[in-house]
Amino acid sequence: MKTVEKWGLFEVAVMGPKEGNPFVEKSFRGIFRGKNETLEAEGFYDGEGLYKVRFMPSFEGDYQYETMGNFPEANTSGRFAVTPPARGNHGPVRVANTYHFAYEDGTPYYSVGTTCYVWSHQPEAVRQKTLEELSKGYFNKMRFCVFPKHYIHNFKDPETFPYEGTPVDNSNLTEETFSYETDFSGNNWDFTRFCPEHFRRIEKAILELQNLGIEADLIVMHPYDRWGFSKMSKEEDDLYWHYVIARFSAYRNIWWSLANEYDLMKAKTLEDWERYASLLCAHDPYRHLRSIHNCIAFYDHTRPWITHCSLQRQDLYRHVEYTGDYRIKYGKPVVWDEIAYEGNLDMGWGNISPQELTRRFWEASLRGGYAGHGETYLDPENDILWWSHGGTLHGESPVRIKFLHSILAETPAHGLRPAPGIFDETVAVPDSPTFEGGYELHYYGFGRPSFRDFQKPEGEIWQAEVIDTWEMTVSDCGTQSGRFRISLPGKEYMAVRLKRMN
Repeated sequence: MKTVEKWGLFEVAVMGPKEGNPFVEKSFRGIFRGKNETLEAEGFYDGEGLYKVRFMPSFEGDYQYETMGNFPEANTSGRFAVTPPARGNHGPVRVANTYHFAYEDGTPYYSVGTTCYVWSHQPEAVRQKTLEELSKGYFNKMRFCVFPKHYIHNFKDPETFPYEGTPVDNSNLTEETFSYETDFSGNNWDFTRFCPEHFRRIEKAILELQNLGIEADLIVMHPYDRWGFSKMSKEEDDLYWHYVIARFSAYRNIWWSLANEYDLMKAKTLEDWERYASLLCAHDPYRHLRSIHNCIAFYDHTRPWITHCSLQRQDLYRHVEYTGDYRIKYGKPVVWDEIAYEGNLDMGWGNISPQELTRRFWEASLRGGYAGHGETYLDPENDILWWSHGGTLHGESPVRIKFLHSILAETPAHGLRPAPGIFDETVAVPDSPTFEGGYELHYYGFGRPSFRDFQKPEGEIWQAEVIDTWEMTVSDCGTQSGRFRISLPGKEYMAVRLKRMN
C-alpha cells in the first residue's frame, strides 16, 4: 500500500487524451476519504496526456480515493496509508490567538519573511545561491510571484512563460528606455493553454522552501507586466485561478497573496478581487492563509475571506508604529510585508540602512505584528538583486532578523502585544488572556539611554537582561526587586527583558 505522511502530498496521476485542448475540454477530480475527513479536490492537466489530482491529508490512518472526469481513463480508485508527520513537519500555518500564527499541530509560528519576487524564474545557478542563503535560517517565509515581473533591474525574460505562445521582442529594453507607456501589444499568447513546465518550476520552488521550513507566500497576480498577464479577460483570469489552486493548494506551506500592489492593476475592479477570493475559498479545500497587498490604498482587511493583513507602508516615516492601531481596526494578524528594503537604490523604497530595517522589525514585533525583509543592493556586474532575483545576500540585517526570531520564540505565551510604557519606549508583553504577567520587553529604538529605572511590587523577584539587538547579545543583569536601575551603554537599538522569577 502506498504511504504519505500527515500533511504531506499524495498524488494520483492518470494518462488520458491529449488531443484538442485538455486544459479547457477535460475535467479531472478526486475524492479522498479517511476515518476523520472526506475531501474533494480539483485535478489539472500537466501536459503530454498526463492528468493529476493532489491531496494533503490532515489525519493519520487508512484512506481510500476515487477519481473521475469526462474521459474514460479518469475513473480510478485505490487505497493508501497516512503515517505520522516527519520531524519538522508541523502542518500548515493558521491564525492563532486572533493576532498571531501557529502551525496546525499548535507549534507557534513567528513570521520573519523576505521577498524574492521572481527567484523561481532565474537560471539554476542563481536559484541554488538563493537556496544556499535561505538554508542559513534567516527567514521562515518568502514572497514570490507566479507570473514573471517587468520592472527596473528586471528586464530579462524568464526561462519559462505561463502560457503557450511568444513574447514581444524586448532585446533593446534598458533602464533608460523603460516606460510604462511602451507598447507591448506584440505578445502572442494562447490564454487557454498553460505551459506546465512553468508551473513545475513554481512547484519545485515551493517544495524547496518547504524542505527548509519556509512558508511560500505565493503572489498570484501583480501589475508589473509587459506580457499582458495583468490584463486578461474575466474568463481567462478564472481559468488561471482554477489551475493555480488545483496545482498548488495541496502543499502545506502555501500562503495565498491575491496580488502584490493590487491597486496598481487598473484593469481589475473590486468585483474582480472579490470574485478571485470567492474562487479561492470555494476551491482550496485546505483553507490556507489568504491576503492581498497594497501599494497605496489598503484593501478592506475586515473582509471575511482575508485571514491576515499584508501591508505596505503608506507614509515615509511612520508605518510599523501603527501596528497596534491596525490590530484593533482589523482584528487580524498584521504583517508588514513591505516597509522599504536594505539597499542603495536611488528609489526611497530601496535604500534604507540595515540598522533601520532591523529597528522596524523590532518595532513591528513588539507592537504585536510581524515584518518582512528585502534587499536591494546594486550589483554593477550582473544586476542581480535579492528583492527580485534572489542570489547572494550582501546586507547586515538578515542575521539580526534571525536573532530577533530567537527572542520571539522564547515568548512564554503565544505572541506579543503592546503594553503601556514611558513615552520613549516600546513595550511588549505576552498576548494571552490566560498569561498572568511576569514577562516584559522594553525597546528603545534610536534612543540612547544610559540607564533605566523600574518599579515592581514588593516581594516580586525579577530577572533582568540587557539585549543589544544590533550586536546580538543578551547580558544577564541578575535578579532585581522593588525599585531598581538597569545600566545601558548609551547606544541605539537596545532592549531590556524582565522575567518574574516567583
